[in-house]
Amino acid sequence: MYRPGLGDLESVIAIAREGSFRRAALALGMSTTALSNAVAKLETSLGARLFNRTTRSVSLSDAGRAFVEQVSPALRDIQDAMAGVRSQQQTPSGMLRINAFAAGAREIMSPLVLEFVRRYPDVHVDLVTEGRLVDIVADGFDLGVRRADLVPADMIALPLGRPQRHAVVASPGYLRAHGMPQSPSDLHAHQCLRVRLPNGALFRWQFEKCGQVVQIDVKGPLTLDEASLARAAVLDGVGLGFFLEQDVRLDVDAGRLMRLLEDWTPLLGDLCLYYPSRRNPPAALKAFVGLARQVGRGSTS
Repeated sequence: MYRPGLGDLESVIAIAREGSFRRAALALGMSTTALSNAVAKLETSLGARLFNRTTRSVSLSDAGRAFVEQVSPALRDIQDAMAGVRSQQQTPSGMLRINAFAAGAREIMSPLVLEFVRRYPDVHVDLVTEGRLVDIVADGFDLGVRRADLVPADMIALPLGRPQRHAVVASPGYLRAHGMPQSPSDLHAHQCLRVRLPNGALFRWQFEKCGQVVQIDVKGPLTLDEASLARAAVLDGVGLGFFLEQDVRLDVDAGRLMRLLEDWTPLLGDLCLYYPSRRNPPAALKAFVGLARQVGRGSTS
């Protein structure tokens, strides 16, 4: 008699999380065919279809949704129990999954992530970057990286000593041709690069000075959703751009870009590593958090 194993349950959770058999198979380190066969065997055993499949999409059926809701907490308990045993090991190993926004990932890459993989070669770090905020527990991540004010209240937050701030910049050539704005309201007379957020909405440039908060719905020739493309356009003199400071710091220092309205862009908060409270964190997680504490102290000293 067929009895579903832990791997079968993990397969269903992975497909539900990834929304794709192919991506779930990659995450689990198995072939798509083997994954599909495992799910089909489980569905036959249960007498119910867990997923609605088309050539373009995969979604949970009603039965599948109820199954995942009940199985997920139990599976996490089992995984925590197994992690508790693994945490006793002396050498960190296994997989460590981190979710971050792109600029934050660039900030921690050299001082933290690369240093970590050099120290702990038995740990594989899976670093995923995306603009949207995610539930790191529900989406299967061990750690997240976000600005302090965006960290969920039920998470443990570790400041990294890297304050975040916006910067308005333009090329010297653009400013010679069009002049320099003195206040946010002057931006209405300039060509500005518009930013599309992950949810599809257009970002309004945000400013603050002496308690006065201003949001500007800028106009311009381009709408982009990727910082490196916007930076290239601003360097080419197309118009003004609104970035996180670290994305254009080197360009400003080298004189390729000039910073504007600096007194209207106060500090936003520190960059934080965050993670859920766990009784028995894996050795790899403990080691990464320990290194992050060292990096944070070094940044503020």
